[in-house]
Amino acid sequence: MIRINCFFKASATPDAMGKALDAAKALTAKSLGHEGCIAYDVFASGTREDVFMICETWESQDALDKHSSTPEFAEYVGIIQENGTLKIESFKF
Repeated sequence: MIRINCFFKASATPDAMGKALDAAKALTAKSLGHEGCIAYDVFASGTREDVFMICETWESQDALDKHSSTPEFAEYVGIIQENGTLKIESFKF
């Protein structure tokens, strides 16, 4: 299995967090239906208004690669990247 933790910090624009969070929620809804997806969710920071995390678990690298090549992944990740910075951690277990 593969776990991805994707941390997001919004840029300084007033609506950046809302746009990114909406895109993350839409990506989550689509991703839950992708083959090999074990878990996918978005978590808001309890201490910082401009930070959230997407936590995803995949059965295999192949499933993650297929997910990462979908049109919705490109669309929603693009929106997230336009509105802040991402830091990605990946763990295999």
